[in-house]
Amino acid sequence: MTGFAFHSDSSFLKAGRAEQQAYAVAGVAWDGATTNRPGARFGPRAIREASHMLCDGMHPYFDVAPGARLGDAGDLSLPNTSLTAMREALAAQVGPLLARHHMAWLGGDHSITLPLLRAYRAHLDRPVAVLHFDAHCDTWRDHFGEPSGHGTWVYEAIRESLVVKECFVQIGIRSSAARDAREYVREQGGAIHTARELRGRESPAQLASVIDDLRQRLATHGQPPLYISLDIDCLDPAFAPGTGTPEPGGLTTNQVLSLLEAAGTLPCVGMDCVEVAPPYDHAELTSYAAAQFVWTYLCAQMSHR
Repeated sequence: MTGFAFHSDSSFLKAGRAEQQAYAVAGVAWDGATTNRPGARFGPRAIREASHMLCDGMHPYFDVAPGARLGDAGDLSLPNTSLTAMREALAAQVGPLLARHHMAWLGGDHSITLPLLRAYRAHLDRPVAVLHFDAHCDTWRDHFGEPSGHGTWVYEAIRESLVVKECFVQIGIRSSAARDAREYVREQGGAIHTARELRGRESPAQLASVIDDLRQRLATHGQPPLYISLDIDCLDPAFAPGTGTPEPGGLTTNQVLSLLEAAGTLPCVGMDCVEVAPPYDHAELTSYAAAQFVWTYLCAQMSHR
């Protein structure tokens, strides 16, 4: 079990212990479903350490700082070897946190997102929309012969009606995949913005149509709450070498930040940032990017509430 014993000097943004704050982060230090390079269980610790470079936490675009509105709930207590046992243990701990806080989850491999979506579905009593940043479609129907893993969660979430499939939007997809997996979200009525389609579109104005499309989908389908799942391998390995399954030809840090900033006006209810694997990082580039993304998401939410 890889855990984080709370101490404010090692928490995200050096925040206090999560108690009654409106916002909180928690680590999900699990990589038991990794299929290539393990190490994402150490992601929460690395993201927290990288966040300390943000000093007073004042965001230069949103002009807010999380400050006393943010707490850190530490790492969830999870087993290391059983996916089923991990998801059962996670489910028991997520509900109480959702009842108290707007959460950002620090992964961990991407298999953690399915139980998180199950918890949000139960907490909100309705399916959620999803903005999914990733190099991989995660729509495979099995996980190298196993029924579930970090590459099946999208398929499972749609099959379980945890999400509004027409409001499932993928960004940055580019890995090799059979057509039925690669196009699954689009064929279910959702949208896919591949990394290739986004090449050369860097500025907020150039990327505005991506969020405008999502905004229109939300309006058409009754404004479902929006969950953001951000796999750090959506970035090109030049920006995020520290991940388990790097894929060349990815997004830039600027592109992701522009999209997260624009998504701040949408009805978000939570996010995760997953697949940060510090053993393969260089100069903490990946951890710094992840910390910036989580910080930007939190500041965006605070600036619009």
